[in-house]
Amino acid sequence: MNKIVIKLSLSLLAVGITGMSYGQVDKKVVNWYNGKAGMETEAAYKMLKKRETKTVVVAIIDSGIDIEHEDLKGKIWVNTDEIAGNGIDDDNNGYIDDVHGWNFLGNANGKNANAMRLERTRIYSELKGKSKLTTEEQELFDKVSAELEEERGTYEGYLGQMDMLAPMIENIPSMLESKLGKKDATVKDIEKYIKKHPEEEQMMGLAIAVVSGELTMETIKEQKEQIQGMLDTHHNADFNGREVIGDNPSDFADVKYGNSDVEGPDALHGTHVGGIVGSIRGNKLGGDGVANDVLLMSLRAVPDGDEFDKDIALAIRYAVDNGAQIINMSFGKAYSPNAKEVYEAFKYADSKGVLCIHAAGNDHKNIDVEPNFPTSMYSFQTEKLDHFLTIGSCTRNTEEKLPSSFSNYGKKGVDVFAPGSEIYNAVPQSDYMVLQGTSMACPMVSGAAAMLKSYFPDMTMKQIAEVLLSTAKSYNGVMQTHPETKKMVDFGELSVTGGVVNLKNAVAKCLEMEGK
Repeated sequence: MNKIVIKLSLSLLAVGITGMSYGQVDKKVVNWYNGKAGMETEAAYKMLKKRETKTVVVAIIDSGIDIEHEDLKGKIWVNTDEIAGNGIDDDNNGYIDDVHGWNFLGNANGKNANAMRLERTRIYSELKGKSKLTTEEQELFDKVSAELEEERGTYEGYLGQMDMLAPMIENIPSMLESKLGKKDATVKDIEKYIKKHPEEEQMMGLAIAVVSGELTMETIKEQKEQIQGMLDTHHNADFNGREVIGDNPSDFADVKYGNSDVEGPDALHGTHVGGIVGSIRGNKLGGDGVANDVLLMSLRAVPDGDEFDKDIALAIRYAVDNGAQIINMSFGKAYSPNAKEVYEAFKYADSKGVLCIHAAGNDHKNIDVEPNFPTSMYSFQTEKLDHFLTIGSCTRNTEEKLPSSFSNYGKKGVDVFAPGSEIYNAVPQSDYMVLQGTSMACPMVSGAAAMLKSYFPDMTMKQIAEVLLSTAKSYNGVMQTHPETKKMVDFGELSVTGGVVNLKNAVAKCLEMEGK
């Protein structure tokens, strides 16, 4: 799963996941993605005031959705052919009590799995158990072994840095009083001091994080627990979180598993993603969804760790068979042992005219060279998928910092960019947070596609995808900071279109096509 973890360094914090209440969040952040700096969603709706809509179903393959969230009332898909709680597969689709979707990370007794190993860890564990490896297997084993060792070293280094930060945080108040001559220094006071003493920017940057409340002993503790948890699960060859489910993850014919709990134990990521697509518009709760007339189908298949190819393939097929017109996929990983089965599921969706939208990933790397699975560019692939888009993340800063610093890119592999930094929207328990990642950019495009489909129901999803790409606001020729090298680069070199999704332009194009 493409999560961004809070990465700590002594210079300052690169915050990837930020929690804020509504009262704390910067008003400039709320709904920026729907405004002029984003996709111009509001302007698009003004162009369609007198038109009626037709409801669109969007499948959210993710960690789960809080289907009782106050900002998602009336926005959750209901399988009307299924009777809730009777323990019977009323619609004979193979899934018992699948009223709002399906949980592929649980068992029939209602128990759910959550933490899983990374795919490279699973590969390492499997190959390590073999008595003899082929040349190809040995090369793969050596590769994943080196990657695991490097990653463990990195995260263990973060733990060490946090242990160093703790006493520094405690000394910040006395240090500020000594240097600024004030007991209660504000962020503005510190910023003024930095201008006069730029050589102290590193320490004073840390002070700003403490004074603003972004860095506390509690956040240090939480991050230590998160990182230690990753070392104990994601990178632990001896850990196996799959046993709770009880299936064979390599047997794609073994489909009798899962349950109807579409929220699961940790639905933060999936709820935020779903909220971006379709949270209630105009109610002043959190951020507005991009699409108004939409229903969200929750398919829980993304754990804390890397997803299994089998769960993703079955979730795609479930979405298609149960009426989804768009499938949002805000997840990804570096390896895909059963890629052909996933690709066959995509071909199935393609044949049914269902649009699959995937997050490019958060490793600020070129996915033309290093794929982020699933992908539209498998090495064995002979036919282009007509209904598959890959989305990069952008910021609200068009002046040299448009691409998000974490976003993957690719002249061939990334189709278009969309807002993914500083996104304020729903999280479980009717709460709201600012999150960021290509995981947030992906549902922006899913919401945009759903919005267009609801107002122009006679258009195919292929046509809608083409409109979104052809009308993206172009930044070709505009120099921006490269996500990986941090040097200036033509934004047009980072994706196929060189643009950012723009709903105002897309609606104008759809109206023009309709007129013709």
